[in-house]
Amino acid sequence: MIDLVFAPLYRVLELWYWLMIQLHGLTGMEILDPSFTFLYRAILMGLCIGVMAPLIGTYLVHRRLALIGDALAHTAFAGVAVGLFVNAVLDFGISPYLTAVVVAMIAALAIELISEATDVYNDVSMAIVLSTGFALGSTLISLNAGGLSVGIDQYLFGNLSTVAPFDAVVLLALCLVVVATVVVARNQLLYVTFDETAAAVSGIPVNWYNRLLVVLTALVVVGAMQILGVILVAAMLVVPVAGATQLARSFTESILIAVVLAELAVVLGIAVAYYGGATGGPVIVLVAVGLYVVAAVLGKLGDELTDSSAPETDAIEG
Repeated sequence: MIDLVFAPLYRVLELWYWLMIQLHGLTGMEILDPSFTFLYRAILMGLCIGVMAPLIGTYLVHRRLALIGDALAHTAFAGVAVGLFVNAVLDFGISPYLTAVVVAMIAALAIELISEATDVYNDVSMAIVLSTGFALGSTLISLNAGGLSVGIDQYLFGNLSTVAPFDAVVLLALCLVVVATVVVARNQLLYVTFDETAAAVSGIPVNWYNRLLVVLTALVVVGAMQILGVILVAAMLVVPVAGATQLARSFTESILIAVVLAELAVVLGIAVAYYGGATGGPVIVLVAVGLYVVAAVLGKLGDELTDSSAPETDAIEG
């Protein structure tokens, strides 16, 4: 059943392989060698993350929820630990990423429900969920019950070489779901982001859209976790968006620039990591931070040029 549902996406993956092979034939780049199909999948997943993360992150940053990615990443770590623990103790074959999706979505809803039920600020509920998630994950990892033995580093820091075809197909599906949902609900999410009170008065179910946004964030976090790792996954939700805000003049422009910066960070980061023999996730984040610095400098220069031209314009008009 699963293979039937994902069959069209496997065709997309095969087409991606073909495109990468053609590109290797044109450029001769070592990183695109056909024997490195895992890198083909890693690049594809990175490009998907480069679309999803800034798309959701732009809404989060403008709502001052930049840290929710960290909270959900730590609960996703707990989800991975649950999957590994169940596999070791009960001899199941469940994917840790599947349990990570479930736990992260529950945590996302918990953040909203805690805020609504107790009237605390979102940062308080995020701190509670983050601490609980990481404590649960650490406890399960340390138990060693039933012969539990976990190579946890790949979940903490990401690992390009462990990307399987099924992982790439699942992330493609997540990307389609996230993008389609945001496109359909764009106006409502935008209204809720900038004026919750007016949105509620106009009849928009604000709480429902708040929950939708955090659930989408959970999907992005789990999707990006295999490439970037738990510790760094939140960076792609925030850093490209922060860079885009230095250059953009509108919300839509901010999304587009953030996606461009994220895609550049992914492509350059994977290339630098490959040729430099480093871990991909941290290098991608470092490149993203570097692009943010460049965007901030360009933004400041643009502001100064605008300010300096204003007196001249006033003098001419006078």
